Amino acid sequence: MKGFTELDAWKKSRVLRNDIFELVKSFPGEEKYRLADQIIRSSRSIGNNIAEGHGRFHYADSSKFLINARGSAAETIDHLIIALDQKFISDEIFEKFKSQIEECMKLVNGYINYLRQQAVTK
Repeated sequence: MKGFTELDAWKKSRVLRNDIFELVKSFPGEEKYRLADQIIRSSRSIGNNIAEGHGRFHYADSSKFLINARGSAAETIDHLIIALDQKFISDEIFEKFKSQIEECMKLVNGYINYLRQQAVTK
């Protein structure tokens, strides 16, 4: 059994959260405890939920946390839309991060499908 740190979905989420952490440093100071804090939390939650789901024994428990990870990814996109609307980031930066997040979501979906297959075969 692999550890969660070996999962591609978790690895991508780790890169994403580190990239988000660097991105928010460019946000205005008054956003430090508002949008910057929210986007950091949602991006961290992706990997946190993947890790917690991996630590669960049953498919239903694991998938619940993976679905939460997917939700956190969508929330992160929404925060980026706010940053775009407020002109804290450019269209190019938004698209780069959106693509990165969508890749995380695809990997999470793949992991959910893998767990479903494992549950059926056992």
